[in-house]
Amino acid sequence: MKSFLLTTVGLVALVGIAAPASAADMAVKAPPPAPVIAPIYDWTGFYIGANGGWGQSHSCWDFLTPAGVAFAEGCRERSGGLLGGQIGYRWQASQWVFGLEAQGDWADLSNTRVSLLDPTLSTRTKTDGIGLFTGQIGYAWNAALLYVKGGAAVTSNRFSVLSNITGAELAAASATRWGGAVGVGLEYGFAPNWSFGVEYDHLFMGDSNNSFTFVNPLVVGALNSRISQDVDMLTLRINYRFGGYGAPIARY
Repeated sequence: MKSFLLTTVGLVALVGIAAPASAADMAVKAPPPAPVIAPIYDWTGFYIGANGGWGQSHSCWDFLTPAGVAFAEGCRERSGGLLGGQIGYRWQASQWVFGLEAQGDWADLSNTRVSLLDPTLSTRTKTDGIGLFTGQIGYAWNAALLYVKGGAAVTSNRFSVLSNITGAELAAASATRWGGAVGVGLEYGFAPNWSFGVEYDHLFMGDSNNSFTFVNPLVVGALNSRISQDVDMLTLRINYRFGGYGAPIARY
């Protein structure tokens, strides 16, 4: 009997010793994976950039007599290249982006056509500079930004009357014209500080009277003109923004 009790006590003791060891050998549940930190593109900051593309200007001429009677000279389209730069500031609130921008472009938009009133003469319209001063409202999907813009526009123009016989400029008027502009653009941030985009703008320059300086007395009858102007612009843009990504957020 005594031997049986001693044997039982020994077995219980061995089980008690083995149990903690078995518990120590059990697999421990792995901790949850660490979050992946994904940066969010932040459009806030000053930026400077360059643009280039295509422009087209539409103008209609009316010559005016001293009594104010108008003689239609017709309408013409002229298209050519654009090259310039822009500077601005944007700030982002949630996914909405607001901005202000100034843009200046050299332009080569020129058209010459035979006069409808006198076939010995031609009229030429040339736009050699365009400026935009606009506000922007956009919506961002991380590094992609879709925006609309609107504001003031200015164009630098020269209007000429030419001789079809000699090609000489007989009369000319230079005009800096102010109007309005609206546009839409899509921009993508391909690096923390760099973005590339495409933009379309339409300029409403309205009607304006222009007084010519006469070089030849043969055209003294053309004392004044009324010229309307609209401009379409399609440009590719690249910008460098001072500032990087915004604060990172955790994604699991």
